Amino acid sequence: MNLLYALVSALVGLGVFLITADLVRIPHFKTSKAVIHLSKRQKKKTLCIELWLKDLAVWISKRLHLNEYKRIQLLLDLQTANMNITPELHIANAIIKASLCLLLLPVALLLFPLITPLIFILAITMYMKESRGIQERIKMRREAIEYELPRLVFTIENTLAHSRDVLTILDNYRETAGTELKHELDITVADMRSGNYESALTRLEARVGSSMLSDVIRGLISLLRGDETSMYWSALSIKFADYQRQKLKAKAQKVPGKIKRLSMILLFCFMSFYLVVIVVEVLHNLGVMFG
Repeated sequence: MNLLYALVSALVGLGVFLITADLVRIPHFKTSKAVIHLSKRQKKKTLCIELWLKDLAVWISKRLHLNEYKRIQLLLDLQTANMNITPELHIANAIIKASLCLLLLPVALLLFPLITPLIFILAITMYMKESRGIQERIKMRREAIEYELPRLVFTIENTLAHSRDVLTILDNYRETAGTELKHELDITVADMRSGNYESALTRLEARVGSSMLSDVIRGLISLLRGDETSMYWSALSIKFADYQRQKLKAKAQKVPGKIKRLSMILLFCFMSFYLVVIVVEVLHNLGVMFG
């Protein structure tokens, strides 16, 4: 009977979704698919549910009104994280993902009413995680760029022996740079070719927001001004090499802790299997005794 209730709830939920989609004029799957196929950037097949959720997020974003200060701050964070979406769409995506958790409510109310508060907590947690997850993406992107800076400094130090052209140095290095740093160098090189060199480098520093990159930019600006910077790059190369060794050492020290945590999780899973069997048997026997 409970299974029948769950099936009816799922069908009712699907019907409500389709009616709502029609009322808010979300495009049909074929329409959305045709529009996406027109984009040259689309490289993988998009699922039907992904298209619907995307259209729903766009619809919600057009009706959101964010505080001006919060909007500007979020816009800057999105640009730093290299996410080409509006602040309203970012918040709408978080709302959609949190709402998906609430779809479990009908099943929970019919089968497991006691876990209903947990679903609300899960939805709130999902919203907070998605709305603030951009900071984690910025951190990962910044760390990826900082990981490459020792090699960039080493390249600059060795190139100075025969060239002091900052644009050529950065243009040559970006061909072998990693994904994140290459993207920033592509923007910076194009910016330098169309405008002031120092301004382009300053904008690069502002976009990434890394203290290590600030040291590199400071040296490059000094180089543009004709200063003697060979000693500066030598000292910076030693400093970055020490930093990279410390990062690798800290990363290696975390490995045993991760293995220990995974072992504890595995042990907990095994214990859970036995506990579930014991609890089910006890409840069954109690039902027989008092039935």
